[in-house]
Amino acid sequence: MSENFWNEKYDIEGYRYGTTPNTFVAEQAVAHVPSQGKVLCLGAGEGRNAVWLAEQGFLVTAVDVSSRGLGKLEQLAEDRDVYVTTVQADVADYTPEAGEFDAVVLNYLHLPAALRRPVHQKVVDALRPDGVVILEAFRPKQLDYGTGGPPSADLMYSAQLLREDFGELTFEYLEELEIELDAGHGHRGTGAVVRMVAVR
Repeated sequence: MSENFWNEKYDIEGYRYGTTPNTFVAEQAVAHVPSQGKVLCLGAGEGRNAVWLAEQGFLVTAVDVSSRGLGKLEQLAEDRDVYVTTVQADVADYTPEAGEFDAVVLNYLHLPAALRRPVHQKVVDALRPDGVVILEAFRPKQLDYGTGGPPSADLMYSAQLLREDFGELTFEYLEELEIELDAGHGHRGTGAVVRMVAVR
């Protein structure tokens, strides 16, 4: 999706997806990322996860295509007296430094197949030894619920797809499940998701 698309999404009063971190991201980051570890948030949006991670003492880099989303992220960080490094870039064009990060967070970053595998490979390459990918995304059954997410099953993920994309990592957790979404106005109600924790 283009910068204009996301700028329009985020051009609302308040935060479309709220300011509370994703529960799964928060739990897994605390469990797996070392103190003051370096964390990369791809598709960081308005920053609910990135800012919370910075509040925990992690060194956070947030990447998003939307200038409006990153502006709101920076305001949230200022309000909470933390610092997040922001990069405005399309994730398809952004290449993180190899071996740089203790964790990469992919929270509802849905990509078409032609982009997904190359981006996921760059995520793997960005990890330090013992680095972790923390991912939560919608799977095709989400279309039955209509509580958020992309309009096409082709942009959604499954456990099998993630096994293929991240096959060189060790899967500590990989599950398809239904959850109750509670993320601002953007994601609310029952959702069909896949969650993954995979370690290099």
